[in-house]
Amino acid sequence: MSKKKVSRTAKLQLPAGEASPAAVGKDLGPLGLNLVEFCRQYNAATQDRRGFVVPVVVTVFEDRSFELAVKMPTTASLIRRTLGLDGGSPRPGHQRAGTITRAQLREVARTKMPDLNTADLDQAEKIVAGTARSMGLTVRD
Repeated sequence: MSKKKVSRTAKLQLPAGEASPAAVGKDLGPLGLNLVEFCRQYNAATQDRRGFVVPVVVTVFEDRSFELAVKMPTTASLIRRTLGLDGGSPRPGHQRAGTITRAQLREVARTKMPDLNTADLDQAEKIVAGTARSMGLTVRD
């Protein structure tokens, strides 16, 4: 089996199970991909994560074929689901959007661990806490 030569890679963040050619056209159209096929594969791969925003890395080969590497949902998306929020604060640092406990942070960190830049759960919790603060949430012990 011969290796295909990689032409480009693209990173996208899309709602899980809801990709459409209209939504990804401006990002993937110039790469010459079959947008309908991309949407079909992405939606099938993320069907079980509906309600989350899920990042995907698209590797495009010279023959215009592609591979998908679907990541875990974004940290902000996991935090919003955990707290039942629609979004973060419109003015982080000035207006608070809510409060998150250490136990909730740890649960989000445990879920997000495969995509984080650490293998230590305490460090992962600090990373998630930073995202929570940037969303305008108060971290409570």
